[in-house]
Amino acid sequence: MNNVLIFVEAENGAAKKSSLEAVVYGAKLAAQTGGQAVAVATADLAAAHAPEVGLYGADRVLHAANVAQPQAAEIAQLVAQAAEQVQAGTVVLAKSIAADLAAAQLGVKLGAAVATNVATLPDLAQGFVIGRAAYTGKALTQVNLAGPRRVLSIKKNAVGLSELPKAGALESFSPSLAANPIQVKEVQKQTGELLLTEADIVVSGGRGLKGPENWGLITKLAKTLHAATGCSKPVSDMDWRPHHEHVGQTGIKVSPNLYVAVGISGAIQHLAGVSSSKTIVVINKDPEAPFFKAADYGVVGDAFEVLPKLTEALEKAM
Repeated sequence: MNNVLIFVEAENGAAKKSSLEAVVYGAKLAAQTGGQAVAVATADLAAAHAPEVGLYGADRVLHAANVAQPQAAEIAQLVAQAAEQVQAGTVVLAKSIAADLAAAQLGVKLGAAVATNVATLPDLAQGFVIGRAAYTGKALTQVNLAGPRRVLSIKKNAVGLSELPKAGALESFSPSLAANPIQVKEVQKQTGELLLTEADIVVSGGRGLKGPENWGLITKLAKTLHAATGCSKPVSDMDWRPHHEHVGQTGIKVSPNLYVAVGISGAIQHLAGVSSSKTIVVINKDPEAPFFKAADYGVVGDAFEVLPKLTEALEKAM
């Protein structure tokens, strides 16, 4: 069973960036094993966007048009059936709350070894040894997944988006799903131009902004950078910003290419939620702010002076 099956989550008809990263991972793994990379998606992926999945390495795309907005149990059922149909030795999912829950159920259904937060392609010379991000991304643990089947949940930004053009032929797929005993009555989704979990750039503000009336400085910089906006826990606790923008250990954990922290001191709980960011820029008027120790670049200055000048300079440059 050399084939690799990748579950593709979609939003507004298009595949999520994190899922396209999972497709790239799956395609590279299939090249290692000598099998095919087969994607499976629900009706949430518009048929018109299937070629994009092929662009990132899927040989085929199984399209379950009879399933929409699946919960974890339903994801586990349809992916398990797809894995049996294509004889996949490895199932790949992009890390998310639903995907991690589904991965555990898939392990039982397929009799497979399960690994979440996967950050590296496997070393096949030593068995099936993968690296898992640990300690909020500060370390890698090496795990050998024994057995004929594996389920992998891929950490965001573990692999970059690179085009590996394949046919991506769309094929009808009609899984038979048992009734889900857990019924969802209401779904409230984060609103805004970009989702925190999908954004390549995140601009976050803290109590240094002094009040919600000053948040325009953050949103204007974010708009210039085509970034998502976030905030520290005290800011969301004081209702300056909605709770779905809270970044940190008890909020949203992010892994963008660039994280800009403005007026955030850098409490350990906040750092735990952003430590996987590739580059961290800190703007704070306190030179002793703990965040500077974790920053790749730091600006010691008043946000009310720095942000307007930075935004203006970026607007001219872009």
